[in-house]
Amino acid sequence: MPVTERDQERGDGRDPIDEEAAWAEIVAGYGDEPADPPGVWPLGSPAVEEDKLDVGDTVERVHLAEPPTVEGPRDWEAAEDEEDDHFVPPDPPPLPETDLATKLAWVAVLGGPLLLIVSVLLQRSMTWWIVTLGVGGFLGGFATLVSRMRDGRDDDWTDPGSGAVV
Repeated sequence: MPVTERDQERGDGRDPIDEEAAWAEIVAGYGDEPADPPGVWPLGSPAVEEDKLDVGDTVERVHLAEPPTVEGPRDWEAAEDEEDDHFVPPDPPPLPETDLATKLAWVAVLGGPLLLIVSVLLQRSMTWWIVTLGVGGFLGGFATLVSRMRDGRDDDWTDPGSGAVV
């Protein structure tokens, strides 16, 4: 293929690449170890060429295949624990005592829907008294618990006549 003057101006005057020969070279070199790039020592070779050493120099070989042993945070091991060193949490304080009305309100809030669920699971007919007891118990218990809630002010700790506490 002749190269014209116009092709040389554009930079297209290179010879075409023989793709078949390039593929044959790649296939022939399959499985061979590639050559080391320039400036990189192969693994296990000496760091200094022995031929260029003076008489008093020593040669240290650097093997990059073996990682250096450096102790780090993951190499730390805990000392053996003794039974006296274990943390034992203190016993929790007892729950505050509640009055009978609060206990019955909780029984109604939890027991009303539970009664309805058990009736459905046992395939009982929903008579008027089961529905009234379940829904009424829940609503009545909920209203009782809400009405007995504290209002958020802690009046037990302050004396209204003492003024500001510093």
